Amino acid sequence: MYFVYLLQSQRDHGWYTGYTENIPRRLEDHNSGKNCSTHSRRPLILIYYEAYLDKYDALGREKFLKSGSGKRFLEKQLRNYRSNDHLNERTKR
Repeated sequence: MYFVYLLQSQRDHGWYTGYTENIPRRLEDHNSGKNCSTHSRRPLILIYYEAYLDKYDALGREKFLKSGSGKRFLEKQLRNYRSNDHLNERTKR
């Protein structure tokens, strides 16, 4: 299986989209600082993923999700998560 995943930084609450064949290992790599794109944004949590049988379908989806249209899709797809996340942040203050 091939996966496209979305991580959220617990530091700045920003998102990172990536591709992998092994989600647990990849998340561990991100959180241990092995990825230069996310090492300063740790810790990260997995908030969304999609699974594909074909590698090139997954890579195409990753490219789409990183585009403007893809980011809008993710915002709509995760609107309840974002809403609840926002409420949780207000209660922490």
